[in-house]
Amino acid sequence: MLKEKINDFLAYLETVKQLSNNTTNSYRRDLDKFSDFLSNSDIESWQEVKESEVRSYVNKERRRGLSPRSIQRLLSSCRTFYEHLLTEGKIKLNPAKNIVSPKSAQLLPKAMDADLVQRLLDFKPKGMIEIRDKAIAELLYSSGLRLSEICKLDLEDLDLKERTCVVTGKGNKTRIVPVGTKAIQSLRDWIIYRNELLESKDTRTNAIFLNNKGSRISARSIQLRLEKLCLQRGLPGINPHMLRHSFASHVLESSGDLRAVQEMLGHS
Repeated sequence: MLKEKINDFLAYLETVKQLSNNTTNSYRRDLDKFSDFLSNSDIESWQEVKESEVRSYVNKERRRGLSPRSIQRLLSSCRTFYEHLLTEGKIKLNPAKNIVSPKSAQLLPKAMDADLVQRLLDFKPKGMIEIRDKAIAELLYSSGLRLSEICKLDLEDLDLKERTCVVTGKGNKTRIVPVGTKAIQSLRDWIIYRNELLESKDTRTNAIFLNNKGSRISARSIQLRLEKLCLQRGLPGINPHMLRHSFASHVLESSGDLRAVQEMLGHS
């Protein structure tokens, strides 16, 4: 059913619009890729496609490394195809109409593939520092925190039982974010060592993440420790914002709920 409508559209481009073979073939490649993506989602007709599916497709292609210009072309093909279906009376809404094309490669940091995230986080830490580093990395990815936000976290901000965290973001605005199961376990492991560290240093602080002197960890220290973790895992350089953006991309792809992701990220 999906391919049939594409063939009808291509015939329209050739006979009515009289477009060149190269242009028509370009539309075919773009729409075939999109239909293959939809078929993996058990969607059988173009009427079933919502904006969330188009957005998930775009995010998948962006994470795969497709350039902004290529993504713009894919979206243009989808929009034109759906405008044709609208004209034909086959659908009532164009699900690709309101999706903004990326303007440049610098608009968003590159999101990591889920397999790469798995390689970064799937290890058994040795010693107090690695236990802390894993807890930081797990929380960055699990909840999409900014680097500055994770540095400011205090014990009272974390609810291990409810698996939530109160985050103070830009403009001192607070939000409650969910914390994943793996991040919760890593935090439990770290807090045991954290308390022992404070006791040995005879220091008091509410900060969750500490340096080896028992003081609140700095943003630069987290960046350096994450770089070292990548080297140990044989991975390319990964920074905290890449983990935050990977969280956003992966949640958006699975849920399609852009507004919910924006709220979790602390965007207005």
